[in-house]
Amino acid sequence: MEGIKDRVAIIGMGCTNFGELWEKDAIAMLVDCCFEAIEDAGIETKDIQAGWLGSVMSCWSGEPLAYALKLEYIPISRNESFCATATEAFRNACYAVAAGIYDIVIAAGVEKQKDSGFAGLGGVPMTTSGVEPPTPPAIQFALAATRYAHHYGLSYEELKTAMAKIAVKNHHNGTLSPRAHFRREITVEQALNAPMITWPLGLFDCCGVSDGAAAAIITRPELAKKFRDDYVLVKGLGVACGARQQTLQDSYDFVHVEENIAASQRAYAETGIKNPRKELDLAIVHDCFTITEMLIYEDLQFSPRGRAREDIDAGSFTLEGELPVNTDGGLKCFGHPIGASGLRMLYEVYKQLQGKAEQRQLRKADIGLTHNLGGIANSFTCAVAILGKRD
Repeated sequence: MEGIKDRVAIIGMGCTNFGELWEKDAIAMLVDCCFEAIEDAGIETKDIQAGWLGSVMSCWSGEPLAYALKLEYIPISRNESFCATATEAFRNACYAVAAGIYDIVIAAGVEKQKDSGFAGLGGVPMTTSGVEPPTPPAIQFALAATRYAHHYGLSYEELKTAMAKIAVKNHHNGTLSPRAHFRREITVEQALNAPMITWPLGLFDCCGVSDGAAAAIITRPELAKKFRDDYVLVKGLGVACGARQQTLQDSYDFVHVEENIAASQRAYAETGIKNPRKELDLAIVHDCFTITEMLIYEDLQFSPRGRAREDIDAGSFTLEGELPVNTDGGLKCFGHPIGASGLRMLYEVYKQLQGKAEQRQLRKADIGLTHNLGGIANSFTCAVAILGKRD
């Protein structure tokens, strides 16, 4: 089976500021990010042959993208896959180009959440028996945190300190990201002593709620050369959806996410990666909560099972570490406009690979990964994308 490797190129990307954008609606945010991407690519709107729009709560068809860009009568699809929505829009756009159906397409993601009235993520309907206890995201990952500590014999203080160091790292990186929502340093002590949200997750263990949008212009590599020298290639894509089987199995340990493993392994196989920690130069992962980032380290083979805390203590995932993770501050500092986060992550890798990440620019950035995880425990959707410099 032929994969996606080197069959698709990104020639332009755009990203809004993320934050409390009271003065902008979803259309205005799409205008901002899409026209930045179009200008970055050096194309005109008339060159776009098809579009994919990711949104969970803010758009109900592809029409808002057509309206925002005045794209009359071209095909536009809306994608929704929980927190993996924007990466799914990107993946579908990539496959259409790789199949030879279109030459130039756009993928965009947007979410307007601050006007919704929800303090956290808005309610997303799930088909269930109706008898399960309510487990919103904060509770899901609080349970994961306590189970992780029990499974690997960590004390409460050891677990909290490891999570606090993740928050400190991401907040530092966020100070170097002009488009981030939260841009201030915090200390381990502040994270440890912050108000409790759902035990053991405190305020600084949880990402915020933000508005935002991001977009990418996608074409084939042979066409990309006509637009710019520093285009970026798609090296691998992997998506996995759970089937509600894990909690039915006595062997499930509750300290790993099978969807993370399956999606990343598919992306690694397409890319040809055998040792992710050594071969990747950066990773932008779904740190909706600090414990989530900690689990991701192990699921994506950045750390051995049960050893993430040692790598955190060693600074392995800082900007100066062996494998920098969430170089732009992650969801922790950008917040999580659900339909936009995946493309915001791709935007960071795109800029790093081009050497245009300003103060947070890594010394070596040839290949980078993005990761999204959404849904409910036992039935997550995970999406992984890997981008690389042109050969």
